Amino acid sequence: MLSRDPVPPLTPIERPRCPRCRSRMMLLRIARGPRGFDDRSFECGKCDHVETIRIIADPMKSSSVNRLSEGVRPPR
Repeated sequence: MLSRDPVPPLTPIERPRCPRCRSRMMLLRIARGPRGFDDRSFECGKCDHVETIRIIADPMKSSSVNRLSEGVRPPR
């Protein structure tokens, strides 16, 4: 099941909490998602809940980075 809630990007070592029992989840697999994104599946070792979160594969290559830097000029 793909989470639809807006979630902040995860760091490479971050483990989200299980929405059912609040235990830390373990990374189960990483699959390539749509262009520029990865789908990370996490599994809870306590209640066996599995959740998939879509994150930006490489934030520095994201189109958002280019948008932030476009049109930026030093003050006059």
